[in-house]
Amino acid sequence: MAHDYLIIGAGPAGLQLAALMHRDGHDYAVLEAGAAPGTFFTRYPRHRQLISINKVHTGYDDAELRLRMDWNSLLSDDPELLFTRYSKRYFPAADDLVRYLADFASATGVRVEYQTRVMRIGRDGDGFAVLDEHGRTWHARRVIVATGVSQLYVPPIPGIETAERYDTVSVDPTDFTGQRVMIIGKGNSGFETADALMETAAVIHVAGPRSVRFAWQTHYVGHLRAVNNNFLDSYQLKSQNAVLDGTIERITRDADGRYLVRFRYARTVEAIREIRYDRVIACTGFRFDAGIFDDTCRPRLVINDRFPEQTSAFESTTVPDLYFTGTLTQQRDFKTSTSGFIHGFRYGVRALYRILGARYHGTGWPTTKLDATPEAITDALVARVNRSSALWQQFGVLADVVTVGPDGSAYHHEEVPLAYLADGGLGASLPAFAVTLEYGANHDSVDPFDVSVPRVAENDAAAAHDATYLHPVVRFHSGGQVRAVHHLAENLENEWDLASVHQQPLAVFVKECLTDVGS
Repeated sequence: MAHDYLIIGAGPAGLQLAALMHRDGHDYAVLEAGAAPGTFFTRYPRHRQLISINKVHTGYDDAELRLRMDWNSLLSDDPELLFTRYSKRYFPAADDLVRYLADFASATGVRVEYQTRVMRIGRDGDGFAVLDEHGRTWHARRVIVATGVSQLYVPPIPGIETAERYDTVSVDPTDFTGQRVMIIGKGNSGFETADALMETAAVIHVAGPRSVRFAWQTHYVGHLRAVNNNFLDSYQLKSQNAVLDGTIERITRDADGRYLVRFRYARTVEAIREIRYDRVIACTGFRFDAGIFDDTCRPRLVINDRFPEQTSAFESTTVPDLYFTGTLTQQRDFKTSTSGFIHGFRYGVRALYRILGARYHGTGWPTTKLDATPEAITDALVARVNRSSALWQQFGVLADVVTVGPDGSAYHHEEVPLAYLADGGLGASLPAFAVTLEYGANHDSVDPFDVSVPRVAENDAAAAHDATYLHPVVRFHSGGQVRAVHHLAENLENEWDLASVHQQPLAVFVKECLTDVGS
């Protein structure tokens, strides 16, 4: 069984890539350990409510704009294959996503081998040999890993092996009635668990070494979401619950099964305290499982060995032709953008597909020819920032790029990874305008609800470079370097199309850059 591509995993990313390959007739196969697509979501989140937005009523008729508020749909030409048809809930049930993924796989006709767990991946001549649980060996020129972060990350705390774990702990709140509970981890899984136990547990402490970070402030949707933070009310309103800031130095368990936790506070006079609990639960996040790789193709891992290190083309930095897609690509924008989530990586998958096409099939990046005038370039960039869901969701990561050739021709390339552009992914270092949507510098250090903090006025073109809210940023690249930067003014409704505020200043910027190149 030999193929051009083997995709490991039939979660959202694996299905998205397979659907693109299937549509265009590529030689591929998908290997999935589970009996159906999206096995991860049959278990997680444990309390079965997603935190991905499903906004059905947007007021938009444009399907592209509607995707800005639909965080669960995969990309397809079929208007029936939208998650908004599966649930009306703003935060939908995980089981609805599982059902949607199964229907997506069926409707697109992707070729998936279910109940085919990969046991080992190794090099084989110019390609890879992949051994499955049934003893079959699959051969491929290229392997794309879309397995996500499937293993619980366990921090190096002495005694943590005695604690219960997020992936296996009971989800029945009555099992914790009247008990003292410590939850290790200040992320969404920790607070999701704490929120579920508030009506039954006597005392709940959520502990971790770093401050709680709120998604509404950092704009990273993996930080604590408001839907999971009811627990914080019970802490600040003195209802027997608390958030402990500091490090756990040791966990021990006595003969009757109770825990003793040695905790070092980060910001109190009392540096160390030993606290007793009936239950300790580790909710410390997930990591990539690299155990399937043998020594011939083991990728380098980074970020506490939680993710494979990748180039701007989503390729392993140490193993040629080994690619990653889906939530694993958050290594490239860790805790700054959205590659760890469906609404972000669906566009990253499409970018990878285009990269593979350019590298191996001579297809190049899809382009549209423009007149090489400031007005035409400005109109193209403004139109895209006002409509694109990819630039909206993958802020600071994906860019629309207009390259200008020596013959005066201009070409518009949609949804190019900004780092891929910087690394010469579009070819020769032609002059290029790249537009992204970005939050301002230090946006995550400002409390957006503090009215005493001054902020840039809406539609203030002169102060646009100081804006902290999401807004378009245009960079002019020439000779492999960024030569100039232009910010478009903030707008409350995210409509950057006012002639005097947005279009005319950008047209002047484009004209000046083109003049500098020509002089």
